[in-house]
Amino acid sequence: MSQPSRTRPSGSARALSEAYDTALLDLDGVVYAGGEAIEHAVGSLGTAREGGMHLAYVTNNALRTPDAVAAHLTELGVPAEPGDVITSAQAVARLISEQVPEGSRVLVIGGEGLRVALRERGLVPVESADDDPAAVVQGYGGPDLAWGRFAEASYAVSAGVPWFASNTDLTIPSGRGIAPGNGAAVQVVRIATGAEPQVAGKPLPPMHKETIIRTGAEKPLVVGDRLDTDIEGAFNGGVDSLLVLTGVTDGAQLLAARPEHRPTFVDADLRGMLTGQPEVAENDGEFECGGWTAAVRDEAFALDGDGDPLDGLRALCAAAWTHAGEGVCELDAGKVLGRLGL
Repeated sequence: MSQPSRTRPSGSARALSEAYDTALLDLDGVVYAGGEAIEHAVGSLGTAREGGMHLAYVTNNALRTPDAVAAHLTELGVPAEPGDVITSAQAVARLISEQVPEGSRVLVIGGEGLRVALRERGLVPVESADDDPAAVVQGYGGPDLAWGRFAEASYAVSAGVPWFASNTDLTIPSGRGIAPGNGAAVQVVRIATGAEPQVAGKPLPPMHKETIIRTGAEKPLVVGDRLDTDIEGAFNGGVDSLLVLTGVTDGAQLLAARPEHRPTFVDADLRGMLTGQPEVAENDGEFECGGWTAAVRDEAFALDGDGDPLDGLRALCAAAWTHAGEGVCELDAGKVLGRLGL
Protein backbone atom coordinates (compact mmCIF):
# COMPACT_ATOMS: atom_id res chain seq x y z
CA MET A 1 0.00 0.00 0.00
CA SER A 2 1.51 3.33 -1.03
CA GLN A 3 2.07 6.21 1.34
CA PRO A 4 0.12 9.48 1.45
CA SER A 5 1.68 12.46 -0.31
CA ARG A 6 4.68 13.91 1.52
CA THR A 7 4.96 17.66 1.98
CA ARG A 8 8.33 17.78 3.79
CA PRO A 9 11.28 15.54 4.69
CA SER A 10 10.83 13.73 7.99
CA GLY A 11 13.00 13.98 11.08
CA SER A 12 14.32 11.16 13.22
CA ALA A 13 15.62 11.45 16.78
CA ARG A 14 17.38 8.09 16.38
CA ALA A 15 20.10 7.17 13.92
CA LEU A 16 18.47 5.62 10.86
CA SER A 17 20.66 2.54 11.28
CA GLU A 18 18.98 2.01 14.65
CA ALA A 19 15.45 2.97 13.64
CA TYR A 20 15.28 0.44 10.75
CA ASP A 21 16.23 -3.24 10.76
CA THR A 22 17.34 -3.51 7.12
CA ALA A 23 18.84 -1.10 4.61
CA LEU A 24 17.81 -1.88 1.04
CA LEU A 25 20.71 -0.18 -0.72
CA ASP A 26 20.96 0.69 -4.37
CA LEU A 27 24.49 0.21 -5.73
CA ASP A 28 25.24 2.42 -8.73
CA GLY A 29 25.42 5.99 -7.50
CA VAL A 30 25.04 5.02 -3.83
CA VAL A 31 27.80 2.54 -2.91
CA TYR A 32 29.98 2.86 -5.99
CA ALA A 33 30.26 4.63 -9.34
CA GLY A 34 32.23 3.23 -12.21
CA GLY A 35 33.35 0.36 -10.00
CA GLU A 36 34.99 2.60 -7.39
CA ALA A 37 33.57 3.16 -3.93
CA ILE A 38 31.85 6.49 -3.36
CA GLU A 39 33.41 8.61 -0.64
CA HIS A 40 32.28 7.66 2.89
CA ALA A 41 30.36 4.60 1.65
CA VAL A 42 32.65 1.86 2.96
CA GLY A 43 33.06 3.30 6.44
CA SER A 44 29.38 4.15 6.80
CA LEU A 45 28.21 0.70 5.77
CA GLY A 46 30.72 -0.97 8.08
CA THR A 47 29.53 1.09 11.05
CA ALA A 48 25.87 0.39 10.28
CA ARG A 49 26.54 -3.35 9.98
CA GLU A 50 28.52 -3.46 13.22
CA GLY A 51 25.59 -1.76 14.93
CA GLY A 52 23.29 -4.61 13.94
CA MET A 53 21.63 -3.30 10.79
CA HIS A 54 21.16 -5.86 8.04
CA LEU A 55 22.51 -4.59 4.73
CA ALA A 56 20.99 -5.78 1.47
CA TYR A 57 22.13 -4.54 -1.93
CA VAL A 58 19.27 -4.05 -4.36
CA THR A 59 20.15 -3.16 -7.93
CA ASN A 60 18.31 -2.72 -11.20
CA ASN A 61 21.54 -3.57 -13.00
CA ALA A 62 21.02 -7.11 -14.32
CA LEU A 63 24.48 -7.52 -15.84
CA ARG A 64 26.41 -9.15 -13.00
CA THR A 65 25.56 -12.16 -10.85
CA PRO A 66 25.03 -11.82 -7.09
CA ASP A 67 28.32 -13.71 -6.60
CA ALA A 68 30.18 -11.16 -8.73
CA VAL A 69 28.52 -8.20 -7.02
CA ALA A 70 29.29 -9.61 -3.55
CA ALA A 71 32.92 -10.21 -4.56
CA HIS A 72 33.22 -6.66 -5.84
CA LEU A 73 31.73 -5.21 -2.65
CA THR A 74 34.11 -7.27 -0.55
CA GLU A 75 37.07 -6.02 -2.61
CA LEU A 76 35.93 -2.46 -1.92
CA GLY A 77 35.94 -3.19 1.81
CA VAL A 78 32.22 -3.93 2.25
CA PRO A 79 32.02 -7.63 3.20
CA ALA A 80 28.98 -9.15 1.49
CA GLU A 81 27.63 -12.59 0.67
CA PRO A 82 25.78 -13.43 -2.56
CA GLY A 83 22.60 -13.79 -0.54
CA ASP A 84 22.89 -10.10 0.41
CA VAL A 85 22.46 -9.07 -3.23
CA ILE A 86 19.08 -8.78 -4.95
CA THR A 87 19.03 -7.94 -8.65
CA SER A 88 16.37 -7.08 -11.20
CA ALA A 89 17.54 -10.20 -13.05
CA GLN A 90 16.25 -12.30 -10.14
CA ALA A 91 12.98 -10.37 -10.07
CA VAL A 92 12.34 -10.73 -13.79
CA ALA A 93 13.29 -14.42 -13.74
CA ARG A 94 10.67 -15.05 -11.04
CA LEU A 95 8.12 -13.04 -13.06
CA ILE A 96 8.80 -15.15 -16.15
CA SER A 97 8.71 -18.42 -14.19
CA GLU A 98 5.20 -17.56 -12.99
CA GLN A 99 3.98 -17.38 -16.61
CA VAL A 100 5.79 -20.13 -18.52
CA PRO A 101 6.35 -23.83 -17.68
CA GLU A 102 9.50 -24.97 -15.92
CA GLY A 103 12.19 -25.90 -18.44
CA SER A 104 11.02 -23.32 -20.98
CA ARG A 105 13.55 -21.65 -23.24
CA VAL A 106 14.08 -17.92 -22.77
CA LEU A 107 15.87 -15.72 -25.30
CA VAL A 108 18.37 -13.60 -23.36
CA ILE A 109 19.41 -10.12 -24.45
CA GLY A 110 21.83 -9.15 -21.70
CA GLY A 111 24.58 -10.45 -19.49
CA GLU A 112 25.48 -13.40 -17.28
CA GLY A 113 23.35 -12.11 -14.41
CA LEU A 114 20.20 -12.85 -16.41
CA ARG A 115 21.34 -16.32 -17.39
CA VAL A 116 22.17 -17.32 -13.82
CA ALA A 117 18.85 -15.97 -12.54
CA LEU A 118 16.87 -17.85 -15.19
CA ARG A 119 18.62 -21.13 -14.40
CA GLU A 120 17.86 -20.59 -10.71
CA ARG A 121 14.16 -20.59 -11.63
CA GLY A 122 14.44 -23.72 -13.82
CA LEU A 123 14.44 -21.91 -17.16
CA VAL A 124 16.83 -22.44 -20.09
CA PRO A 125 18.65 -19.43 -21.60
CA VAL A 126 18.99 -19.41 -25.40
CA GLU A 127 20.62 -16.99 -27.82
CA SER A 128 18.47 -16.93 -30.96
CA ALA A 129 14.89 -16.21 -31.95
CA ASP A 130 15.17 -19.46 -33.94
CA ASP A 131 15.55 -21.48 -30.71
CA ASP A 132 11.76 -21.49 -30.18
CA PRO A 133 11.79 -19.39 -26.97
CA ALA A 134 8.73 -19.14 -24.73
CA ALA A 135 9.81 -15.65 -23.63
CA VAL A 136 12.28 -12.88 -24.39
CA VAL A 137 14.09 -11.13 -21.55
CA GLN A 138 16.13 -7.97 -21.89
CA GLY A 139 18.55 -6.59 -19.30
CA TYR A 140 21.56 -4.31 -19.19
CA GLY A 141 24.35 -6.01 -21.12
CA GLY A 142 27.16 -3.54 -20.68
CA PRO A 143 28.61 -1.05 -23.18
CA ASP A 144 29.78 -3.76 -25.58
CA LEU A 145 26.39 -5.45 -26.17
CA ALA A 146 26.23 -6.17 -29.91
CA TRP A 147 23.58 -4.38 -31.96
CA GLY A 148 22.52 -7.71 -33.44
CA ARG A 149 21.15 -8.78 -30.06
CA PHE A 150 18.40 -6.19 -30.41
CA ALA A 151 17.51 -7.67 -33.79
CA GLU A 152 17.14 -11.14 -32.21
CA ALA A 153 14.79 -9.71 -29.61
CA SER A 154 12.80 -7.87 -32.27
CA TYR A 155 12.38 -11.00 -34.41
CA ALA A 156 10.97 -12.98 -31.48
CA VAL A 157 8.78 -10.19 -30.09
CA SER A 158 7.35 -9.44 -33.54
CA ALA A 159 6.44 -13.13 -33.80
CA GLY A 160 4.35 -12.82 -30.63
CA VAL A 161 6.78 -14.15 -28.02
CA PRO A 162 6.12 -12.54 -24.60
CA TRP A 163 8.69 -9.83 -23.83
CA PHE A 164 10.10 -9.04 -20.41
CA ALA A 165 12.58 -6.40 -19.23
CA SER A 166 14.61 -6.44 -16.05
CA ASN A 167 14.20 -2.66 -15.74
CA THR A 168 13.75 0.46 -17.83
CA ASP A 169 16.27 2.89 -16.30
CA LEU A 170 17.19 5.22 -19.15
CA THR A 171 20.59 6.02 -17.64
CA ILE A 172 23.23 4.42 -15.45
CA PRO A 173 26.04 6.19 -13.52
CA SER A 174 29.62 5.44 -14.53
CA GLY A 175 33.02 6.64 -13.47
CA ARG A 176 33.07 8.96 -16.50
CA GLY A 177 29.53 10.32 -16.15
CA ILE A 178 25.99 9.25 -17.00
CA ALA A 179 25.68 6.49 -19.63
CA PRO A 180 22.67 4.92 -21.41
CA GLY A 181 20.92 2.28 -19.32
CA ASN A 182 18.72 -0.70 -20.13
CA GLY A 183 15.72 1.54 -20.73
CA ALA A 184 17.48 3.02 -23.74
CA ALA A 185 18.08 -0.49 -25.09
CA VAL A 186 14.46 -1.46 -24.43
CA GLN A 187 13.39 1.57 -26.44
CA VAL A 188 15.25 0.19 -29.47
CA VAL A 189 13.15 -2.99 -29.44
CA ARG A 190 9.99 -1.01 -28.64
CA ILE A 191 10.52 1.15 -31.73
CA ALA A 192 11.20 -1.90 -33.92
CA THR A 193 8.17 -3.89 -32.74
CA GLY A 194 5.58 -1.51 -31.30
CA ALA A 195 5.31 -3.89 -28.34
CA GLU A 196 5.54 -3.21 -24.60
CA PRO A 197 7.50 -5.44 -22.19
CA GLN A 198 6.49 -6.59 -18.74
CA VAL A 199 8.96 -4.88 -16.42
CA ALA A 200 10.19 -6.29 -13.09
CA GLY A 201 12.71 -3.82 -11.68
CA LYS A 202 12.37 -0.81 -9.43
CA PRO A 203 9.99 0.96 -8.96
CA LEU A 204 7.55 -1.83 -9.83
CA PRO A 205 6.06 -4.41 -7.43
CA PRO A 206 7.97 -7.51 -8.69
CA MET A 207 11.26 -6.03 -7.46
CA HIS A 208 9.84 -5.08 -4.07
CA LYS A 209 8.36 -8.58 -3.76
CA GLU A 210 11.69 -10.20 -4.62
CA THR A 211 13.53 -8.03 -2.11
CA ILE A 212 11.18 -8.78 0.78
CA ILE A 213 11.20 -12.53 -0.02
CA ARG A 214 14.99 -12.68 -0.04
CA THR A 215 15.74 -10.38 2.93
CA GLY A 216 12.84 -11.03 5.30
CA ALA A 217 12.96 -7.32 6.22
CA GLU A 218 10.32 -6.20 8.71
CA LYS A 219 11.13 -2.47 8.85
CA PRO A 220 13.23 -1.69 5.79
CA LEU A 221 14.73 1.61 4.71
CA VAL A 222 15.26 2.04 0.98
CA VAL A 223 18.49 3.96 0.27
CA GLY A 224 18.98 5.28 -3.24
CA ASP A 225 20.02 8.08 -5.55
CA ARG A 226 17.19 7.97 -8.09
CA LEU A 227 13.74 9.45 -7.64
CA ASP A 228 12.11 7.44 -10.43
CA THR A 229 13.29 4.01 -9.28
CA ASP A 230 14.53 3.91 -5.68
CA ILE A 231 12.22 6.49 -4.14
CA GLU A 232 9.16 5.65 -6.23
CA GLY A 233 9.75 1.96 -5.47
CA ALA A 234 9.75 2.71 -1.74
CA PHE A 235 6.57 4.76 -2.16
CA ASN A 236 4.87 1.93 -4.05
CA GLY A 237 5.95 -0.55 -1.38
CA GLY A 238 4.76 1.68 1.47
CA VAL A 239 8.21 1.88 3.10
CA ASP A 240 10.48 4.78 4.08
CA SER A 241 13.39 6.01 1.99
CA LEU A 242 16.65 7.92 2.20
CA LEU A 243 17.82 9.84 -0.86
CA VAL A 244 21.57 10.39 -1.08
CA LEU A 245 22.96 13.06 -3.40
CA THR A 246 25.89 11.00 -4.71
CA GLY A 247 24.25 9.83 -7.93
CA VAL A 248 21.91 11.18 -10.58
CA THR A 249 19.52 13.36 -8.54
CA ASP A 250 20.37 17.00 -7.93
CA GLY A 251 18.74 19.68 -5.82
CA ALA A 252 16.56 21.08 -8.59
CA GLN A 253 15.14 17.65 -9.42
CA LEU A 254 14.44 17.01 -5.75
CA LEU A 255 12.50 20.26 -5.34
CA ALA A 256 10.45 19.42 -8.43
CA ALA A 257 9.68 15.87 -7.29
CA ARG A 258 6.22 14.50 -7.86
CA PRO A 259 4.46 13.12 -4.75
CA GLU A 260 5.62 9.55 -5.41
CA HIS A 261 9.22 10.76 -5.84
CA ARG A 262 9.53 12.57 -2.50
CA PRO A 263 11.89 10.73 -0.11
CA THR A 264 11.34 10.38 3.62
CA PHE A 265 14.87 11.61 4.36
CA VAL A 266 17.53 13.49 2.40
CA ASP A 267 21.28 13.46 3.03
CA ALA A 268 24.55 14.05 1.23
CA ASP A 269 25.84 10.47 1.31
CA LEU A 270 25.66 7.23 3.28
CA ARG A 271 26.82 8.92 6.47
CA GLY A 272 23.18 9.93 6.73
CA MET A 273 22.37 6.36 7.79
CA LEU A 274 24.40 6.80 10.97
CA THR A 275 22.72 9.92 12.30
CA GLY A 276 19.34 11.23 13.22
CA GLN A 277 17.61 13.53 10.79
CA PRO A 278 16.61 17.12 11.61
CA GLU A 279 12.98 18.10 11.80
CA VAL A 280 11.54 20.63 9.37
CA ALA A 281 9.14 22.88 11.29
CA GLU A 282 6.40 25.03 9.82
CA ASN A 283 5.71 28.51 11.15
CA ASP A 284 3.03 30.60 9.45
CA GLY A 285 3.81 29.33 5.95
CA GLU A 286 7.58 29.33 6.45
CA PHE A 287 9.67 26.20 6.88
CA GLU A 288 12.60 26.07 9.26
CA CYS A 289 15.43 23.55 9.42
CA GLY A 290 18.70 24.14 11.22
CA GLY A 291 19.64 27.75 10.65
CA TRP A 292 17.56 28.16 7.49
CA THR A 293 14.06 29.41 6.74
CA ALA A 294 12.44 28.78 3.34
CA ALA A 295 9.15 29.85 1.84
CA VAL A 296 7.37 30.52 -1.43
CA ARG A 297 6.46 34.19 -1.76
CA ASP A 298 4.91 35.76 -4.87
CA GLU A 299 5.58 32.60 -6.87
CA ALA A 300 9.29 32.58 -6.04
CA PHE A 301 11.49 30.84 -3.50
CA ALA A 302 12.73 32.81 -0.52
CA LEU A 303 15.63 31.49 1.57
CA ASP A 304 17.07 33.16 4.65
CA GLY A 305 19.63 32.10 7.25
CA ASP A 306 22.90 30.23 7.40
CA GLY A 307 24.33 26.87 8.39
CA ASP A 308 24.48 23.39 6.90
CA PRO A 309 23.43 23.61 3.21
CA LEU A 310 21.54 20.33 3.56
CA ASP A 311 19.29 21.89 6.17
CA GLY A 312 18.58 24.66 3.70
CA LEU A 313 17.73 22.07 1.05
CA ARG A 314 15.39 20.26 3.45
CA ALA A 315 13.60 23.52 4.23
CA LEU A 316 13.31 24.27 0.51
CA CYS A 317 11.88 20.80 -0.11
CA ALA A 318 9.13 21.53 2.40
CA ALA A 319 8.36 24.87 0.76
CA ALA A 320 8.37 23.39 -2.74
CA TRP A 321 6.38 20.25 -1.98
CA THR A 322 3.79 22.13 0.06
CA HIS A 323 3.41 24.69 -2.72
CA ALA A 324 3.04 21.95 -5.34
CA GLY A 325 0.62 19.79 -3.38
CA GLU A 326 -0.27 16.82 -5.59
CA GLY A 327 1.57 18.36 -8.52
CA VAL A 328 5.09 19.42 -9.46
CA CYS A 329 6.80 22.59 -8.29
CA GLU A 330 7.88 24.48 -11.41
CA LEU A 331 9.41 27.50 -9.68
CA ASP A 332 12.97 28.47 -10.64
CA ALA A 333 15.28 27.23 -7.86
CA GLY A 334 18.59 28.19 -9.42
CA LYS A 335 19.27 31.23 -7.23
CA VAL A 336 18.47 29.62 -3.87
CA LEU A 337 20.29 26.41 -4.71
CA GLY A 338 23.27 28.46 -5.84
CA ARG A 339 23.32 30.13 -2.45
CA LEU A 340 23.52 26.67 -0.87
CA GLY A 341 26.24 25.58 -3.26
CA LEU A 342 24.03 22.81 -4.59
